[in-house]
Amino acid sequence: MCDIQGSDTRNRLGVKTIPVEEAVGMVLAHDITEIKQEDFKGRAFKKGHIVKEEDINRLQRLGKENLFVLNIGEDEVHEDDAAYSMATALMGKGVKMEGEPKEGKINIIADRDGLLKINKDELLRFNMLGDVMCATLHNNTPVKKGQLVGGTRAIPLVVKKTMVEDAVAIAGGQNVIEVKEFRKPKVGVVITGNEVYYGRIKDAFAPVITKKIKAFDGEIVGIYYAPDDEGFIEARLKELIEAGANLLITTGGMSVDPDDVTRFAIRNLGAEDISYGSAALPGAMFLTAYLERHDSPNPRFTHSPIPILGIPACGMYHKTTIFDLILPRVLAGEKITRKELAELGHGGLCLNCKECKYPVCPFGR
Repeated sequence: MCDIQGSDTRNRLGVKTIPVEEAVGMVLAHDITEIKQEDFKGRAFKKGHIVKEEDINRLQRLGKENLFVLNIGEDEVHEDDAAYSMATALMGKGVKMEGEPKEGKINIIADRDGLLKINKDELLRFNMLGDVMCATLHNNTPVKKGQLVGGTRAIPLVVKKTMVEDAVAIAGGQNVIEVKEFRKPKVGVVITGNEVYYGRIKDAFAPVITKKIKAFDGEIVGIYYAPDDEGFIEARLKELIEAGANLLITTGGMSVDPDDVTRFAIRNLGAEDISYGSAALPGAMFLTAYLERHDSPNPRFTHSPIPILGIPACGMYHKTTIFDLILPRVLAGEKITRKELAELGHGGLCLNCKECKYPVCPFGR
């Protein structure tokens, strides 16, 4: 991250070294951490602490034979001050700092439930500067309020002002770390297939979809069943729209079999921006589309197109599928096009682990 050049590193860092026995009355340049056998790690002495005679033995027990004391030039910034400035610049909406900087580092946490968005290009530029860094969770991770989403720090004890200014200039106004708020959806579901409609097999889709929608505090306005008939499916979708649905979900009927006509019913409904097929497994036959509704009975969504998500059969028996990748993004107000579905190819392979730990896994990352 940072280049080490020259032999006078300590002077470059803006500090000077004092033997611990001679440090009484001196001001510590940084926090001193204590680690105990009981897996405790914490701050033993805070930056700015004035060393007392009774501190010497404890400092020596912590392995300190020498101490750094402040020697900051006019063109330099202490690590904690640098971290605070950088965190302020990195933060977009929906996040906040957790406490104060410690040892040159400060954490950034979600200030609301939502979808974590990371500006990866600007994050890379930031981290290429040297002497400063920022690390985050993966882009498009659903997060809860209070959850750790990122952290930034100055690497040396003292950083050049110009370095901090460059970091702030790169991050400022770019929403490098942001949490988009989830909208509470009103969902209409049409479960298709002759085998379910005529009672030949028991439906397994409804409980799966309901559980996943409820996880986002969503409302199911209706679950309808339809045979493999374009006109029937289209009519059911229209009924759900009139019932106030602002998100439509269809299940089944997404393959290339002659009886699978769901995607044609969606097209006949007047949907636009239809994208059929995705670069994710499971979920290759996933569909997204959008329906313009200028006369929606729900005023909040009068001018917003209604997203339509077509879930293939894998959504019924796989715990995690492309639906779990796309649903949070739709609820965060993002429009999903063929480009977004194609980008899933890198990391879009689910390993079907015996114990699913999604989203703490590589799927969709």
